[in-house]
Amino acid sequence: MSLVLHDYELDADSYKVRLLLSVLGVEYDKVAVNVHPGHEQRSPAYLRLNPLGNLPILVDGATTLRDAGAILAYLSRLHDRDGQWLPADPVRFGEVMMWLFFAGQDLAPATLARLHDMLEVPADRDAVIAASRRAFRIMDDHMTRRELEGFEWFVGENATLAEIALFPAIALSRDFGVDHDEYPALRRWMRRVRTIPGFITMPGIPDYH
Repeated sequence: MSLVLHDYELDADSYKVRLLLSVLGVEYDKVAVNVHPGHEQRSPAYLRLNPLGNLPILVDGATTLRDAGAILAYLSRLHDRDGQWLPADPVRFGEVMMWLFFAGQDLAPATLARLHDMLEVPADRDAVIAASRRAFRIMDDHMTRRELEGFEWFVGENATLAEIALFPAIALSRDFGVDHDEYPALRRWMRRVRTIPGFITMPGIPDYH
């Protein structure tokens, strides 16, 4: 098997990749990386794979990819024959990519807030939690409008990579004190995400939303 995911079980970005691989039914080998306390992702061997020193890292034969969004797009193009997860239609494609960038940039404070509370990663806690709440509010407002229009997903009529990319940050937000009751549309959406065939969970995601 040529597909190898270098992974840390508690890493939200690595979970996105595991989730998509499960949804797509793609087999792969998983290499556990000692992120805490070993910081193995910053070792010389790992810096040769990813000079940024973070996870996930996907190796597919001669191809090595970093960044969860890039990996999700790659796997979709390679294994999603129906084009559901990364639509070919330019408008839908653009909308999905918009949310992928949002997940990588605007939800970064949520990742940092969680790491701060769980692993004592340095951060201005008040600032990153406030930024997280602003991002979650944008998401909740979007899904509120979508539901009023009769839609259940962030883009189009079916689940897409937007769901895969956005789900972990809000699902794990209780780890840094954000209650899901503040975002009712996202609570309903998270329940729908759980119904996606192949859905898997990770430590820290509650059984019910």
